[in-house]
Amino acid sequence: MQLKTMPKKKPLSAGRAPLFLFLCQMISALDVPLDHGEKAKLLDDLVQPPTITQQSPKDYIIDPRENIVIQCEAKGKPPPSFSWTRNGTHFDIDKDPLVTMKPGSGTLVINIMSEGKAETYEGVYQCTARNERGAAVSNNIVVRPSRSPLWTKERLEPIILRSGQSLVLPCRPPIGLPPAIIFWMDNSFQRLPQSERVSQGLNGDLYFSNVLPEDTREDYICYARFNHTQTIQQKQPISLKVISVDELNDTIAANLSDTEFYGAKSSKERPPTFLTPEGNESHKEELRGNVLSLECIAEGLPTPVIYWIKEDGTLPVNRTFYRNFKKTLQIIHVSEADSGNYQCIAKNALGAVHHTISVTVKAAPYWIVAPHNLVLSPGENGTLICRANGNPKPRISWLTNGVPVEIALDDPSRKIDGDTIMFSNVQESSSAVYQCNASNKYGYLLANAFVNVLAEPPRILTSANTLYQVIANRPALLDCAFFGSPMPTIEWFKGTKGSALHEDIYVLHDNGTLEIPVAQKDSTGTYTCVARNKLGMAKNEVHLEIKDPTRFIKQPEYAVVQRGSKVSFECKVKHDHTLIPTILWLKDNGELPNDERFSVDKDHLVVSDVKDEDGGTYTCAANTTLDSVSASAVLRVVAPTPTPAPIYDVPNPPFDLELTNQLDKSVQLTWTPGDDNNSPITKFIIEYEDAMHEAGLWRHQAEVSGTQTTAQLKLSPYVNYSFRVMAENSIGRSVPSEASEQYLTKAAEPDQNPTAVEGLGTEPDNLVITWKPLNGFQSNGPGLQYKVSWRQKDGDDEWTSVVVANVSKYIVSGTPTFVPYLIKVQALNDVGFAPEPAAVMGHSGEDLPMVAPGNVRVSVVNSTLAEAHWDPVPPKSVRGHLQGYRIYYWKAQSSSKRNRRHIEKKILTFQGSKTHGMLPGLQPYSHYVLNVRVVNGKGEGPASADRGFHTPEGVPSAPSSLKIVNPTLDSLTLEWDPPSHPNGILTEYILKYQPINSTHELGPLVDLKIPANKTRWTLKNLNFSTRYKFYFYAQTSVGSGSQITEEAITTVDEAGILPPDVGAGKAMASRQVDIATQGWFIGLMCAVALLILILLIVCFIRRNKGGKYPVKEKEDAHADPEIQPMKEDDGTFGEYSDAEDHKPLKKGSRTPSDRTVKKEDSDDSLVDYGEGVNGQFNEDGSFIGQYSGKKEKEPAEGNESSEAPSPVNAMNSFV
Repeated sequence: MQLKTMPKKKPLSAGRAPLFLFLCQMISALDVPLDHGEKAKLLDDLVQPPTITQQSPKDYIIDPRENIVIQCEAKGKPPPSFSWTRNGTHFDIDKDPLVTMKPGSGTLVINIMSEGKAETYEGVYQCTARNERGAAVSNNIVVRPSRSPLWTKERLEPIILRSGQSLVLPCRPPIGLPPAIIFWMDNSFQRLPQSERVSQGLNGDLYFSNVLPEDTREDYICYARFNHTQTIQQKQPISLKVISVDELNDTIAANLSDTEFYGAKSSKERPPTFLTPEGNESHKEELRGNVLSLECIAEGLPTPVIYWIKEDGTLPVNRTFYRNFKKTLQIIHVSEADSGNYQCIAKNALGAVHHTISVTVKAAPYWIVAPHNLVLSPGENGTLICRANGNPKPRISWLTNGVPVEIALDDPSRKIDGDTIMFSNVQESSSAVYQCNASNKYGYLLANAFVNVLAEPPRILTSANTLYQVIANRPALLDCAFFGSPMPTIEWFKGTKGSALHEDIYVLHDNGTLEIPVAQKDSTGTYTCVARNKLGMAKNEVHLEIKDPTRFIKQPEYAVVQRGSKVSFECKVKHDHTLIPTILWLKDNGELPNDERFSVDKDHLVVSDVKDEDGGTYTCAANTTLDSVSASAVLRVVAPTPTPAPIYDVPNPPFDLELTNQLDKSVQLTWTPGDDNNSPITKFIIEYEDAMHEAGLWRHQAEVSGTQTTAQLKLSPYVNYSFRVMAENSIGRSVPSEASEQYLTKAAEPDQNPTAVEGLGTEPDNLVITWKPLNGFQSNGPGLQYKVSWRQKDGDDEWTSVVVANVSKYIVSGTPTFVPYLIKVQALNDVGFAPEPAAVMGHSGEDLPMVAPGNVRVSVVNSTLAEAHWDPVPPKSVRGHLQGYRIYYWKAQSSSKRNRRHIEKKILTFQGSKTHGMLPGLQPYSHYVLNVRVVNGKGEGPASADRGFHTPEGVPSAPSSLKIVNPTLDSLTLEWDPPSHPNGILTEYILKYQPINSTHELGPLVDLKIPANKTRWTLKNLNFSTRYKFYFYAQTSVGSGSQITEEAITTVDEAGILPPDVGAGKAMASRQVDIATQGWFIGLMCAVALLILILLIVCFIRRNKGGKYPVKEKEDAHADPEIQPMKEDDGTFGEYSDAEDHKPLKKGSRTPSDRTVKKEDSDDSLVDYGEGVNGQFNEDGSFIGQYSGKKEKEPAEGNESSEAPSPVNAMNSFV
């Protein structure tokens, strides 16, 4: 058996040391296990006084129809003998043939079934168990047979009441043992309905606050149920008739007198009065621990409502209950604090009445400190305490071996002080059983406690090498049952060389049990329990194994299936590999139906041909010897519906990540895939987080195929890894799984060195060594540092080294200028060094070059390009990395200009060791100066001597401006400014011009040369009212420059038109209005309109006949000569352009100076490129398609020319 757990020791102050020593003796009580089993066999040689283990209740009500059994069981070594007393005198069972005692027991069996009566054996019995170490006694057992008497015969007259009167139907059941349970029913054994108006009281009577006609019946029957004998007794039925006042007046006078009415009162509405209890006050007494029941039942019309309050206090919240429609107030586990005045209030619309119940709570004796057995060694001290309370205060009396201590044999080691017996310097003869009796008028308590004096070395009762198996994260309890006298001290150790386990992590129970509150994998191992006292030492080893919990990988899911289809529930569990689970399927918490449609395989429950009755809750229960889990899902059966299309989505995330095979630089990760959502998983992506160096940052670790659920991962040292897995299918990638448990790898020396090692000086006398440091993940351990080494490349010096912290730069001072160095940077940490790094070359700091390039010379390529040459400088004079040569060049200016304007120098840099370079973008006919400098990383060296050169002449730029002023009837004056960049000496200006008619066709081109010193020129003998286009450019000996163009119009008469740029438009508009009002002009326009109309009619007739136009026939017979370009040598000009219009000029667009059309030109060539005539002759647009000279189709409604139509333009067309 489990040994009794002692109270846990608590730390005490030094000042209370004597009390501590005293209490140690009190606490050192230890029971000797005498039950059957391995532990009892280890203590066969120990003696122990008797202990009562089982007895009948104090108030023992027996069934007179059965034999009487009075129990008394006890244990002890040697086994105790038993004797009985009856009514205070010895009960000799040998003289009564009906009484026997069970073998090895003190239990009495009285055979009254064959003969005899139960009443004969009523009385008070007490059992005594005795051996050589003392005697224990039982309680006084009062034996009484149960009684269920019948109701006395009585005649019950019918009751007739007016509606609204109150009524009490008495029950008055016979007095039985135990008391009967009362209830009211009718002849059909149906309980009578109860309400706020009609209810049963605690005494069994049926109360009516007011009667109604529906209360009329002849079978009001009170029943008494005696549970002990399982009998029910019935009272005679009571007849009740409720009549209205009118009915009563018709019958009273003839049949009855007023005195025969039961409780006759007015049926008018009335305030409440109490039916029970009577009066304004009453008293109630109850015992501590019982249920306090207070009752108030009132009559009145309308029916009163009952309320409860406690005067000078509140009702206890969690112990107060209302019964019988709030007419009964119950307080459970009543205590002395519940004493006081309770008030019930009955209230209806006409008033209220109250009743005060004074409650007194008394108490039978109850334990404060019950005496406990003492096991002491010779010479020790001990104490028995028997402390009880009650109301009234109980009296404490002591007995030893069943005899009052006052008349028992004297024991010099014993001293009694009220409720305490103190023992000092006990000997073996001090062994005895003491009884403590605490009694008052309401009852008594009797407790046995022995004092057993033994001298025994420690014994451990737990079997050696016991194996405990516990599920991870649950408490582990390692047993170390022990015995010894004096009471041994217990210590626990883990492993062979471990130190004692302390209560900062473990819980050490006083009964020897070691508790590990939350067992983990590292709790596995061998534990040793050591028990010591002054007589010796004993130890025992037990073994603890921590198992993985059983958990669901896939559990059943809610399913809605169609009738007649098939459904499958999946139940897959993961468990410790040493445990074998059993899977059990249940339906609605019962066994599966015995139906072949239900089939169970390893992980699935399949239900085929689903029917409506298959709906319900299906549970998968997985059990091992150590734990169990269960999961349920509901199956809902519905009518068949069309099958929906499958839903495709990214996979659900994997779950249940687990790390196994944990090595220094590798680990195996396993996981369970989530649902693929109808698209097979193609691959898994594994990411890791380094919680030590980069918390919250997830990096790619590996990828595996979609069929794998494990991966062997390579790890780096000194990294606190967590892993997560994502699944990917053709739809996309799942969200990440939950992170795995963390795994911290051991530290190691770095396996790589810094990268990007460079050596560059920032000053002529230093060397700055820089590198890209390792990150925390690459450090492989704590204490990351760098060993920086350097030496001159071309010398015989030894390596100079220095160890620096986790930085990225080190500066070496006092170096010679620009000397090559060999550099190494090696990583190290607290564990060791990284592999030897390769040396890289760097240079100390640069200084400015000392020498300028020599032999600078220039060759001019053309007017805008020159080439410079120079000799390289000596390499040592560069004093740094040669980056190239830089040419400064500028245009030389006269002293007067130089004073007014800053000289703009241009710079060209030629990379590397080049010794020549081109100078583009020069200005022709200019004098330039240049010099050359060498460039290194520090800057430029000194400049070479200036070298000058000249550029030859080039073509000039366009004249700066061109204006046409003073237009007359036949002349125009041109004014211009010379070119801003003549690029040489101007030789002459070239002016070309030609007329433009109203259709924007150009006339013959006229060339004119003008001396270079002119800035104004007048053209005479021009046509009046004619637009001219001018082309103007300058020339040097090299050639012609860019041209500038302008247009102008001669005036109509000598009235003069304003220059084009001043207001020519306004003057022309004025002239046009004057011409349009002339009669001859109006007649001319009418003739033109008539000709156009005739032409349209002819075209329409020819088209309807299906013939071709003569023009079309000519075009078919002869190729159009107008598509040939003009030659410059025949005096014609092929095209012109200006800033606003760039259109090709064609041969057919020329008009002779006599304003006539040549015969060989086609008749319709005038409109071939004409923008002023649209050629729109019919509504279907056929003429447009064959004769329009435009490349793009004009709008259908556009009959106007591109210029605004005016009489002037129309007249110009016919001149």
